[in-house]
Amino acid sequence: MAILRIDARYVVAYQDGEHRLLENGTVVVDGDRVVFAGRGYQGPADERVDAGETLVTPGFINTHAHLETAPLDKSFQEDVGARQFFYTGLVETLLLQEASIDEEGVETCIEFSMSELIRTGTTTVMHQGVRGRRVAEACERAGLRAYVADGYKSGRWYTPDGNRVAYEWDEDGGLAGLERAVRLVEELRGRGSGRVQGFLSPWQANTCTPELLKESRRLSDELDVPLTIHAAQAVFEVMDIMAAHGMTPIEYLESAGFLGPRAVLGHVIFTTGTSWLNLPGDDLRRIADSGASISYNAWTFARRGIVAESLPRYREAGVNITLGTDTTPQSMIESIRWSAILGKVADRRADSWVARDLLDAATVNAARLLGREDLGRIAPGAKADLLLWRLDGPAMSPVRDPIRNLVYYATREDLASVIVDGQWVMRDGAVLTVDEEGLTERLQRAGERSWARVPAGDRLGRTLEEVAPASLRPFRTTDTKEFP
Repeated sequence: MAILRIDARYVVAYQDGEHRLLENGTVVVDGDRVVFAGRGYQGPADERVDAGETLVTPGFINTHAHLETAPLDKSFQEDVGARQFFYTGLVETLLLQEASIDEEGVETCIEFSMSELIRTGTTTVMHQGVRGRRVAEACERAGLRAYVADGYKSGRWYTPDGNRVAYEWDEDGGLAGLERAVRLVEELRGRGSGRVQGFLSPWQANTCTPELLKESRRLSDELDVPLTIHAAQAVFEVMDIMAAHGMTPIEYLESAGFLGPRAVLGHVIFTTGTSWLNLPGDDLRRIADSGASISYNAWTFARRGIVAESLPRYREAGVNITLGTDTTPQSMIESIRWSAILGKVADRRADSWVARDLLDAATVNAARLLGREDLGRIAPGAKADLLLWRLDGPAMSPVRDPIRNLVYYATREDLASVIVDGQWVMRDGAVLTVDEEGLTERLQRAGERSWARVPAGDRLGRTLEEVAPASLRPFRTTDTKEFP
């Protein structure tokens, strides 16, 4: 394997247990590993890249993604929400989308996701869905590092009348789904030279029985793989679990033995102590004491007027905070920025949830969840997952503190090159591992087919316009005369 040397204006290098900024630094990659990060390298190099006005950072670790459907959230999920469901999209628009997408659309979403992840800095992704083998194959082809799970549950929610949430239960189906998920984990071991592997994903706290949660945790420990679930993501979820079990979603997961160091809880917005709920208790302490992590996905809630209150309080409680994308755009750049800004808004402090906190959440915090000291950092022995950011573009210039510029101003156009496992997957703005030709046109057609099928997937037979009206009424043409 060739030895690659990269010289850059700035390198985010890991030293003494933290990210530090190395100016005029060098990173050397031998095979799939970093072997040097510093100044004054005197060793051999088969390829030398003088990156000039560039910032080199670790690749981002995206801990919550739904790659097979998320691209079609666009222009479907915004500006709508039912008051009776506290404006969540889970009960109506999400279910309609899942019912209306076809298999060709799924394939297009998966391929589009590969390109989008690479172009926005994700080098490791945790995907939850129902087509794990196809996603794993796509990630392997694209050169991404991926943890892939087939989701399973004991029941599902629906709205019978548009005003309330009801459940259909199939406990045997949940256990059968867990068996399938375990088979996927075993099948993916060693996939893509170890880049692609499986994990376990019971779907939601309110759709899983205590038995399914307990067995999921047991098998996660036995298989030595991460474990994830959606929890405390909606007011109706909290109320339903309280009615059924007399506990908050976090207390319910704790009582089932689900929480632990390999568990990551998706979202965790509606906890004890928030202004949305009048519930005493200490959900955050329970998460922290268990060693579990959360995956915060700011944009998916912000577009519905919802924000975590507040992220510094989570950190102060000892909770390990990671970041994901969940919806469209599947951009860790956007996830980092929305998390930074909304963290300050919720806390009403400019010095709250600062740039270095977000860099940690997107890198080393997520690596800790995965049990991977070789990810999320640039240091000898770490995997060579690197992002090269241009500093001379209009968004990033002028530069005094490149980390602040990255968090608050960077765009996808500023990400020049991406290396995963020592291999270039994007170089000088060109994605090398995904055929992007025609992708956007195929996604448009997939969306149009999905939107046309909405009435068939809605229990109440509503059209897309009734569920998610367009922003503007169509222009009415009354005069067909040609202009002279």
